[in-house]
Amino acid sequence: MSAGHSNGLVSDTAMVMAAGLGKRMRPLTASQPKPLVRVAGKPLIDHALDRMADAGVTRAMVNVHYLADALEAHLGERRSPAITISDERGQLLETGGGMVKAQGLLPDPFFCLNADNIWLDGPRDAFHDLSNRWNPDEMDALLLMVPHARALNFRGKGDFQMDPVGRLTRRRSGRIAPFIYTGIQIVSHRLLREPPEGPFSTNILWERAIEEGRLFGTSFTGQWFEVGTPQAIRPTEEALKRG
Repeated sequence: MSAGHSNGLVSDTAMVMAAGLGKRMRPLTASQPKPLVRVAGKPLIDHALDRMADAGVTRAMVNVHYLADALEAHLGERRSPAITISDERGQLLETGGGMVKAQGLLPDPFFCLNADNIWLDGPRDAFHDLSNRWNPDEMDALLLMVPHARALNFRGKGDFQMDPVGRLTRRRSGRIAPFIYTGIQIVSHRLLREPPEGPFSTNILWERAIEEGRLFGTSFTGQWFEVGTPQAIRPTEEALKRG
């Protein structure tokens, strides 16, 4: 484990992926970016930013592309965490390309999370769950994983297998994998080395890390919500009311 800050976190900074087109959330995203879709009374991105601030993450790098002006205006009203914008108006760079563009302004390591994440923390918050497991000597990235039982609204087959020490491999074709990626991870600059040019998915970097035995996961102690479509909003709100 490596803890670089007095609050037990390995980083004070998270990159928040907020540039996507939000196609699965249509028609709600026809006139607003997905991070501003409201769930339980507040925009999706504020759920994530509030959890970050509560955990002690003080800085957020947020990338923007689709309807970027609206998202920037909303973020300008926040004071915690402190927001820096990574502007992708000219070209949507996808998740991997977005991190590479912002890398020069990000510490090593940094947290990275999707702007549409909603979760309820367990005994520890998500960022301390990750920090307590992080080992830079062994890992290029550490992904926060959740089993199917704690993934509300999720209907897929899962994403990864995880061995007893946390090393990840992909779900085998046609099989069910026990763990789902929550969209929250710790990323080292080593993961971003020698990247492709232009837009590309983080999956390309993860595949290399898997081959090198350096992609790891840790099981989340809380509950995570899949909020990818309009139909997922109501059950998520009902679950949040129950706490």
